[in-house]
Amino acid sequence: MPDRPDDLAELERRREELYQELGRVGDFRRGSLNAVRRKCGKPNCACAAPDHPGHGPQWNLTRTVGGRTRAVHLKSGPELEKARREVAAYERFRDLVGQVTEVNEAICDARPVTPPGAGGGDPSGTGGEKRHPRGLGVKPLREIEGGFHCAPRRWPRRRGCRS
Repeated sequence: MPDRPDDLAELERRREELYQELGRVGDFRRGSLNAVRRKCGKPNCACAAPDHPGHGPQWNLTRTVGGRTRAVHLKSGPELEKARREVAAYERFRDLVGQVTEVNEAICDARPVTPPGAGGGDPSGTGGEKRHPRGLGVKPLREIEGGFHCAPRRWPRRRGCRS
């Protein structure tokens, strides 16, 4: 935990540098590249020999989607090189996210605690009330002759409302 405000400023500067690096990562994709060699099964082929590694290599890009492993066969050449760059960029992205997380945790530990109502506010939050993403909720009451009435709604219909 930093002992001086300079340390907190240094952590915030480092976090800003990491954010800028994240912006320069470029295109990336999850997964790993695997070289696969296979035997064709023909008894007279050279790959049938016990010491032969098999045909290939054939390159596959594998990744897990929804708990299942998906593999995409890649052609050697530009397609394989593009996938290599994208997978390497993803590794760089993951590394940077880990660094940002460590720096943010250090900032959270270093930032002084302010009691509620002491001003200053909460610099880490966005403030305001949370709302449902589609604006769902209870409609306000409107005044009509003889009292209050539920605001008009199509669904669900409330008991006691005549709208």
